[in-house]
Amino acid sequence: MDTVLETTRTFVEVAEVWIPEGGRLVLSGGVYGPHSAFADASRQESFAKGEGLPGKAWAEARPVVLKGFDGSYFKRAEAARAVGLTSAVAVPVFAGQSLKAVLVVLCADDAVRTGAIEVWAEADGVLSLDDGYYGAATHFEWVSQHTRFPRGQGLPGGVWAAQTPILMRDLGSGYRFVRAESAGQAGLTTGLGLPVPVPGGQTYVLTLLSARGTPIARRFEIWDARAARTGPRGTARLIDGICEREGPLWDPENAGNERIAHAWEGPVGRVLATGLPVTETGAAAGDYAMMVGLPIHRGGELAHVVAWYC
Repeated sequence: MDTVLETTRTFVEVAEVWIPEGGRLVLSGGVYGPHSAFADASRQESFAKGEGLPGKAWAEARPVVLKGFDGSYFKRAEAARAVGLTSAVAVPVFAGQSLKAVLVVLCADDAVRTGAIEVWAEADGVLSLDDGYYGAATHFEWVSQHTRFPRGQGLPGGVWAAQTPILMRDLGSGYRFVRAESAGQAGLTTGLGLPVPVPGGQTYVLTLLSARGTPIARRFEIWDARAARTGPRGTARLIDGICEREGPLWDPENAGNERIAHAWEGPVGRVLATGLPVTETGAAAGDYAMMVGLPIHRGGELAHVVAWYC
């Protein structure tokens, strides 16, 4: 993987993984960039069920968006404010009834940073926006608040129907992306949608929409871990991916040269081996500033791994 020397500010500045231990959530790992003071505050913290943002995602068994820290239940608000972090999204990772981890991503707000992290929830047979963070894309946020997706329609509806992660390109011109016109106006280019399985069967879909100027990621990958049931144990097969530098990472016409990930080999392999999210930076992340690997469990078993690199 080529060394990435990009200087544009990313939409997400911090990613961290909290795992249950002794009845509390403790920090398993994180990528904090220049925010070492916030990293120090995080290492000293832990969360009971229902406490703080990670604890709330655990207790309510759903993804949670927090668009402002002042006066909120966010326990590290002062440390976040000191380094310019202004919002966060917590994504619980469940395997059946068991919580494996909570992934938290944190963003900073300014007049130009554009992108979207959205949570869609099903009610009355359609997906509606539960909440989202959009940075400067205020018109796109308004459009999203007034859009509904039946099963199979658009990126959220497609994920709902397939129950698998989906990667969409060219959001501003793609006919499959229902909000294409407003996405194009906001500069949004690439969309990743993934199911968030939770106990009780409620449908949640998480979408990450990346803009060229302030990308959520410069590289996206979707790995099918279900291949382990028919292929070698502890492997996953790349089924879609795109990179700013390499272009498409997956060619359906070239099945003989499939990319295979093996347990414990690299960050995706660690997700395969442990079933837990991982965060990496530097050489371990292919010299990207940040890498996040997120497992998606189905029926208590690991089904997919989604990875993005900033």
